[in-house]
Amino acid sequence: MELAGIGPGPFAGMLLGDLGADVVRVDRPGGAALGIDPASDVTNRNKRSVTVDLKDPEGVATVLDMAARADVLIEGNRPGVAERLGVGPDACLARNPSLVYARMTGWGQDGPLASRAGHDIDYIALTGALGMTGPAEGPPYAVANLLGDYAGGSLYLVIGVLAALQHARTPGGTGQVVDAAIVDGTSHLSAMIHGMLAAGFWQDRRGTNLLDGAAPFYGTYETADGGHMAVGALEPQFYGEFVRLLGLGKDGEELPSRDDPDAWGELAAAVADRFKTRTRDEWDEVFRDSDACVAPVLSLREAPRHPHLAARGTFVEHGGITQPAPAPRFSATPTAVSRTPALPGADAAEVAREWELPALVRPETPSDSASDPAKDSDA
Repeated sequence: MELAGIGPGPFAGMLLGDLGADVVRVDRPGGAALGIDPASDVTNRNKRSVTVDLKDPEGVATVLDMAARADVLIEGNRPGVAERLGVGPDACLARNPSLVYARMTGWGQDGPLASRAGHDIDYIALTGALGMTGPAEGPPYAVANLLGDYAGGSLYLVIGVLAALQHARTPGGTGQVVDAAIVDGTSHLSAMIHGMLAAGFWQDRRGTNLLDGAAPFYGTYETADGGHMAVGALEPQFYGEFVRLLGLGKDGEELPSRDDPDAWGELAAAVADRFKTRTRDEWDEVFRDSDACVAPVLSLREAPRHPHLAARGTFVEHGGITQPAPAPRFSATPTAVSRTPALPGADAAEVAREWELPALVRPETPSDSASDPAKDSDA
């Protein structure tokens, strides 16, 4: 079961639903915190929804009854909110000692910032991850909310849930609380960079390193039509193929050394000038069947039509929405998008019957004290 929230919690619920879990979303009366049409909110696919007022004692009793039947409960409120509502981990684990109570926050359950509001950009800023993005001259930039909310948040929550489930199902195992904080997960993602920093192979400033756009063979370049190509020719053999297909170094032309950081600026200028002689699609044709590690930079609408992604079915259309297909893939238990995004409360009768909880179909009247998602939500 998933207590309604925004961002990383719903994405984690979607991922578990994609993997085959029966996910029931407990929505608040009054709808979601964000203005997106629930019918288009892909993060609520492969779920069912019921509406429960957690400011009503009967609603709290209903959620505790659900927790008694569930394997996992996901909540993404600020620390202390679930406890104040009466559905915190102590109350739920008392009803179901095998329950995995998964908590998704930005700052974590404790620490000086735990009670403060925040969003993806704030969390990745504090971990040093945001400071690695962008050019040397100019401000860093965020890649939407992919790095913090979903990579450092949702995916770590799901890993924790699966590990805790395994523990709960072993002889003598019990349920437990999983504290998934975006600052923890995002910091964990930077493990390799911290190792390189300790070894002296990474400078703690933006735009000067092998993987942050400083190296002319690992970055993006504008093409004649205003498009861009991404280059990742790190290894010497791939770099050699890249230079050959790009058309540099011909007829005895001597290029600046790729191994000399002092020459990277001159080399990057030569590469940039060459890329501007053709369009993105023309360069894509040149590099497509090579090991030069070069790819076109596509938009969100272009990506599903790329021949490789189309051949793999990386994107699917379901309910009139083009969306990423479930990942990863399994040989014996294939995944699929089987349900359109759950509309708030639409599945109450079905869930009430299957979970043996008739209270779920009781007419709900939003109370004047209904929870404010913007106040309670962490992300």
